[in-house]
Amino acid sequence: MKNHSDSLRRFLFEHAPVRGELVHLDQTWRSVIERHNYPDVLRDLMGELSAAAVLLAATLKLKGSLVLQIHGKGVLKLLVVECTGNLELRATAKWEGELGQGTLRELVGDGRFVITLDPKDGNQAYQGIVALDGETVAEILQNYMARSEQLDTRMWLAADGQQAAGMLLQRLPEQKSEDADAFARASQLGATLKREELLSLPADELIHRLYHEEDIRLFEAQNVTFNCTCSRDNVARMLKMLGREEVGDILAERSEIEVFCEFCNERYVFDAIDAEAVFADAVLNTSNATRH
Repeated sequence: MKNHSDSLRRFLFEHAPVRGELVHLDQTWRSVIERHNYPDVLRDLMGELSAAAVLLAATLKLKGSLVLQIHGKGVLKLLVVECTGNLELRATAKWEGELGQGTLRELVGDGRFVITLDPKDGNQAYQGIVALDGETVAEILQNYMARSEQLDTRMWLAADGQQAAGMLLQRLPEQKSEDADAFARASQLGATLKREELLSLPADELIHRLYHEEDIRLFEAQNVTFNCTCSRDNVARMLKMLGREEVGDILAERSEIEVFCEFCNERYVFDAIDAEAVFADAVLNTSNATRH
């Protein structure tokens, strides 16, 4: 196995206010796309957004999840990528009709970009909604970071049917440095990066290729994995929220309730006996809570 598979590497310019990250997804990315038959153009866009989500989640040092969503009114209706603070990734998409080979803006049409930080600890989630400002995933996120977070950020993203990859550069805030041009110089060198290099080169080789004249500190790799949080228990909780009467009506019409996870395509089936067990458990839990 190549040493750059399914990993994120941080790097730092030792004497300049610039930090960076490189992510490479192999089996993690294939685990996302093997569950659905995505058209190539949509698959590649989702791969770019997935690489970007890992890069951003790593900079934020989250305990919960970062969710990136692109909503559109064109052929492409929805792109969703979720990455946890532990760099666990899942993604899904919805579209209607033929996607063709247009740009992201052309496929989405009138759309918006939503970024959500979900702490997963009971605290309120943060959500920002902005217009799709840019022709590519990288441009949209760069503009978002500059306007909403006041962070100069550059991204390079690539994906195909086997892998997804990305590189991020950020100017560190409020750091005095004699090398005031470092971020501009690092960005210009980053712009020479070819798509094939981003997808194929290990982090140490890529860093040397771009920044061999700079003093760079490259940190140890962090693993990135595919993980979907769906479960039969989660579906059962959803049925409880619907209520016994509505669930009973659905079962009377269809004899069973079938739920597919949009992320991993896992299938969950509940018949009348399963549903009765769900609501019996709910009654038991309520009774125990009342006694205490």
